[in-house]
Amino acid sequence: MKYISTRGRAPSLSFEEAMLTGLARDGGLYLPESIPQMSAEDIRALGGVSYEEAAFRVMRPYIGDAFTDDEFRGIIARAYAGFGHAARAPLKQLDSGHFLLELFHGPTLAFKDFAMQLIGQMFEFSLKRSGKRVCIVGATSGDTGSAAIEAFRGLDAVDVFILYPHGRVSEVQRRQMTTPVESNVHALAIDGHFDDAQARVKDMFNDFEFRDGVRLAGVNSINWARVLAQVVYYFTSAVSLGAPDRKVSFTVPTGNFGDVFAGYIAKRMGLPIDRLVVATNQNDILHRCLSTGDYRPDGVAPSISPSMDIQVSSNFERALYYAYGQDGNAVGQVMDELKAGGFTVSQGALEALRETFDSGRCDEDQTRAAIRATWGASGELLCPHSAVGVHVAEAQRDAHVPMITLATAHPAKFPAAVEEASGIHPPLPARMADLYERDERVTRVANDLSAIETLIKERIAH
Repeated sequence: MKYISTRGRAPSLSFEEAMLTGLARDGGLYLPESIPQMSAEDIRALGGVSYEEAAFRVMRPYIGDAFTDDEFRGIIARAYAGFGHAARAPLKQLDSGHFLLELFHGPTLAFKDFAMQLIGQMFEFSLKRSGKRVCIVGATSGDTGSAAIEAFRGLDAVDVFILYPHGRVSEVQRRQMTTPVESNVHALAIDGHFDDAQARVKDMFNDFEFRDGVRLAGVNSINWARVLAQVVYYFTSAVSLGAPDRKVSFTVPTGNFGDVFAGYIAKRMGLPIDRLVVATNQNDILHRCLSTGDYRPDGVAPSISPSMDIQVSSNFERALYYAYGQDGNAVGQVMDELKAGGFTVSQGALEALRETFDSGRCDEDQTRAAIRATWGASGELLCPHSAVGVHVAEAQRDAHVPMITLATAHPAKFPAAVEEASGIHPPLPARMADLYERDERVTRVANDLSAIETLIKERIAH
């Protein structure tokens, strides 16, 4: 299995190389050269197996000879051992035909743990085998950073630097990044918003002297292994509702498009997904693009669902690659236009996107109302991001096709917003009860590439 860049001008890599590299040297994102297929019988056979066994079967065709079967099974077992629910990703019924997929039972209470815990184990195994060391740099709107720090803290062969927008993440998200005591992890609060942090990370990857000098690796959702890990729970949840003998739809609250793109891959593999609904908050560039064809960032408005406060959705490039018929030159041109202010999706590519993706938006008042209504109707307390998904799903769902809404974070990660909407203060799980008492360790940085690169080199040297 080889991996190719969405822009078509970088060398193809093995799974292990693509995982350790992150962003392609031509600025593109890696994708498998072909998408493995699962037959109806293969999918049916996932019924009743453990989450770990389903993960092995879904992901195994993608990893080539990176790990033996026994090694990969061990990696998966270690990745999910720390989850707080035996089912890993349990389904809860909200209403007739509407289900909530709880993805917040991992160590940092967010869906990012599914991918990051797995990547942490794969990186550690691979680097121990090779004797190499890497420097991981990531940008976060809140959840990726804490999940990455949790996955890599204390590992010998990895230094981790996470950029997050100063003052634009919840207190729980910030503390999860700033309270680990291990010396190999570094939380950097950048003056700016998430798109600034993400842009500086991409700049570092495109500064080849710096990139090669510190052995830069990426664990943002630009990393294919992140997307791959998220494909699994589409299969497990759909099978529990009758797939492959029954179609299902999914609504995914998303800002960076990685989680919903994993659903697209599941569909391409053979899972009978009817609709993939992209749910956005008031920063609704994805909804606007799917509605009009225009993708033009117009500033980020802070919201009560901060992990979705994004205007430049990295993984949308992967969807565009398929929408443009796997034409790397066309994707490169569109990305160049984005740097200049925005682009318009061609009519053919827009039609291709709309064959799979629907979309909707949810403003602040609607988000609060969804938290209130869901608590009243089902006793399920939603985080603001999950509430965005539920609101959009209710408007889009078809009575004849079960709808699964992805619950992307635990309500206790956003206690102020949840309490304001519902009157209920969501407590942290017992294992995190002292989070507010732990000392914080954070470095404030300017939105300046040179300053950030200098800081990283100094920290690594020590």
